[in-house]
Amino acid sequence: MELTDALWHLGAPPLELVVRTIVVYIVFLGALRLSGKRELGQFTLFDLALVLLAANAVQPAVTGQDTSLLGGLIILVTIFGMNKVVAAAREHVPFIRRALEFEPTVIGRDGAWLPDAVDREELDDGDLEAALREHGVDSLARVKLATLEQDGSISIVTEEGTARIAERRRRRRYRRPAAD
Repeated sequence: MELTDALWHLGAPPLELVVRTIVVYIVFLGALRLSGKRELGQFTLFDLALVLLAANAVQPAVTGQDTSLLGGLIILVTIFGMNKVVAAAREHVPFIRRALEFEPTVIGRDGAWLPDAVDREELDDGDLEAALREHGVDSLARVKLATLEQDGSISIVTEEGTARIAERRRRRRYRRPAAD
């Protein structure tokens, strides 16, 4: 009987859990938006640590006194529901789209990086050199246009006029590709 109580007895009213979750979701989304494109598109080890620690730090603000399974399910449904609402609002409300999405930023032109743009986007030489390598460009002199895209990837147009956007793909070593 005690196990059942621990699983299903809420330690906080359901509406309180929903409101706490919505407030933390909005603040967390705002913090990610303010952190810049680089944080979203090119997670480094310390970026991942930041997000995981931030999520852990706000967990008590979401759950309050509740440790029940039912409370966790309410919070989970609220998070996914909020995500769906925000996605729909982003699609249909131009103001929301502008507030949540970044504009692409030109970071290089005619064989040179644009130092002000590079600094503003918090990119370093390693990021820029990696972008050249990802696009198979052996020299900055060949770059006609380089843009930091909305998703944090860097697209490069070379003097030959070919445009390619590098995509970061997560590969799991323990999975084999599906047979065609």
